[in-house]
Amino acid sequence: MRDQQQTGYTPYPVAGVTPEQRVLVERRAVACDGSVAGALGHPRVWLRIEGTEVTCPYCSITYVLKEGADGGDHH
Repeated sequence: MRDQQQTGYTPYPVAGVTPEQRVLVERRAVACDGSVAGALGHPRVWLRIEGTEVTCPYCSITYVLKEGADGGDHH
């Protein structure tokens, strides 16, 4: 996955093209392997939610931080 800080790349949802699948999560660091969308999936990538949501560059699933979640991922 490309680093948004270095390349400025981040997928943006496109109405009618991007799946509208949204997954609520309680942590800012989420792993995506595309299995939520079914089929064969894709290589596992770790995504970091900086604001309130992040979209996977492989499968376009959007992960949304639950309201009230502290997102405490201090490793």
